[in-house]
Amino acid sequence: MAESPVGALHHVELWVPDLDRAVAEWDWLLAALGYGVHQRWEAGRSWRLGPTHLAFHGGERTAVDALVAACPGHGWRPMFADRHPWAGGPDHYAGYLENSSGFEVELVATPQRT
Repeated sequence: MAESPVGALHHVELWVPDLDRAVAEWDWLLAALGYGVHQRWEAGRSWRLGPTHLAFHGGERTAVDALVAACPGHGWRPMFADRHPWAGGPDHYAGYLENSSGFEVELVATPQRT
């Protein structure tokens, strides 16, 4: 196995006040992005899909828009709704979500070919 460069992300661990609620919210979003449950234990869960990102690749623009539109039914709310999908600037198409525990996620769309 190749050695990871210094500063590379090893894993992300989030401690939440309500595991059942967090699992329902995160499982929906991570499954929609292609992640699968990696480990389950009484007090936690982990999901995995190749290399880990804190800002997720969300796919094409239509896929990002669909996730943002569906998020309220799964414990998430769109952030910066008045500036969606350009809240990150005119060259950065992304959706920003926040769950009921205050965790924020960025879903970055695949750049369009010109």
